[in-house]
Amino acid sequence: MQISDNLRGSIYMTLAMAAFTVNDTCMKSVTVEMPLYQALVLRGTLTMIALVLIAQRMGGLQLRMSRPDMRRIGYRSIGEVGGTAAFLTALKHMPLANLSAIMQVLPLAVTLVAAVFLREKVGWRRLSAILIGFLGVLLIVRPGSVGFDIWSLVGLAAVAFVVLRDLITRQLSPSVPSVTVAFYAAVSVTILGLVGVPVTGWVPITFNIAMLIAGASAFLIVGYLAVVMAMRVGEVSTVAPFRYTALIFAILLGWLAFRQLPDVWTLSGAAIVIVTGVYTFYRERQLGQRLATPETAPLRVR
Repeated sequence: MQISDNLRGSIYMTLAMAAFTVNDTCMKSVTVEMPLYQALVLRGTLTMIALVLIAQRMGGLQLRMSRPDMRRIGYRSIGEVGGTAAFLTALKHMPLANLSAIMQVLPLAVTLVAAVFLREKVGWRRLSAILIGFLGVLLIVRPGSVGFDIWSLVGLAAVAFVVLRDLITRQLSPSVPSVTVAFYAAVSVTILGLVGVPVTGWVPITFNIAMLIAGASAFLIVGYLAVVMAMRVGEVSTVAPFRYTALIFAILLGWLAFRQLPDVWTLSGAAIVIVTGVYTFYRERQLGQRLATPETAPLRVR
């Protein structure tokens, strides 16, 4: 039986979300016994080695690029470093599913920021969905409630940094290989770890911790390659909503690994965010089809 490109893309995206969530689970387990920055150094080193080997099979790393792209890589690295540090710091102190629920607002945030700063057109329906989605985030975070703490804000800071990273990524030239972008990201995060190690210290590495870090690195690479394949073989508006499967995997692994489950408020807020996010993708697809009709000029989608 022949599988359509959209179905293959959806499978790849689901695989990517599962792999990223396993990576998060491994890192949360590691930071119970090991300082965060040491874990970043070890995971980053393994990831860089693996990416170099992958790049060799694909023709090598393209470390030299135009000056504008190098500048974009620099800004992207700021988003990567800030997002990684904020996310993993919050993850160390929060249930996995709760942080994952906060991160589900990312597609909505990217759409809103692109409309404000990149002048991308967003109609009133999608704008309304985005605002409702942010109300869902307030249900998850619940500022002023007993369950609210600083780590929820750190999770939101991670969203802000990742928005910067994703918007800059969209501006990179098509000639820049994805594996090169990933390599620079791994280098920047590893440097972050090296800067932080003198402050937090270095502890002996046990066999169990070594296996967890190796697993985190392996699943991180699988997730990255799968998400790239998903976006290349399927239509964005069809494939992108499968990012929300990350919450399902986070709830499952959070329970299996840490015996933690989100409360009703968190699940309700996450449901609102997911519904509004899927709606924005649906509207984007509708508008894309409408603009592609013979009566109007075709829309070029990057």
